[in-house]
Amino acid sequence: MCDAPVSNAATANASAQTPLRVAVLVSGSGSNLQVLIDAVQQKALPIDIVGVISNRKDAYAITRAKDAGIEVAVLSHVESGKRMGIKTFEAHANEQLVAWQPDLIVLAGFMRVLSGSFIDNAPAPMINLHPSLLPVYKGLDTHQRVLQAGDRHHGCSIHVVTAELDAGQVLSQAVLPIRHTDTPDSLQKRVQVLEHHLLPWTILQIAIGGVSLTPSEQASSILPALPLRLLIDA
Repeated sequence: MCDAPVSNAATANASAQTPLRVAVLVSGSGSNLQVLIDAVQQKALPIDIVGVISNRKDAYAITRAKDAGIEVAVLSHVESGKRMGIKTFEAHANEQLVAWQPDLIVLAGFMRVLSGSFIDNAPAPMINLHPSLLPVYKGLDTHQRVLQAGDRHHGCSIHVVTAELDAGQVLSQAVLPIRHTDTPDSLQKRVQVLEHHLLPWTILQIAIGGVSLTPSEQASSILPALPLRLLIDA
């Protein structure tokens, strides 16, 4: 159990690491991107955010990235003004990612479904932040669905991205108890607090070798069983 995204000991160990090159894909406000930016600026994460790709030209995440001096690629519309199709988006995104050469690609509030071909040919492993305790409630409207089901707990998960939607290896989860007063909106806000803890904590574990993205390595008895869990009463 942990109630903070980064421990002092882990931060000290991280300071000696070569920064992990991270690219982030976004679609919206970018609150999780901001958490990563803040953690880097505070020297709490041994990463270098090498670039941000947005599939929406009006995403506030673009402003957050530019304010932090991070390179941004906006892949929203083609020159004619028509919204960019997924194949065109993936072609441009792959070209940009290859140019940046990240060690890790993070989907943080990214709202397009990527093809298996794009995922398989990406220049680095890809992880996604999903607002449910996978494997339950894949897809959309997770907060409403968990309330309708009468579940006692909810949370968020970080998993390896595969061609099957929200089905890759779950690396970590953060859990909270559902309150009888919760609505989908209030639950969304509470889970977002968990997301802001879980994402930098999980990336730190990847950076320092506490979590492996390679199944053969994860099978080793040296590494803890997945998913790693944080219990946070947000």
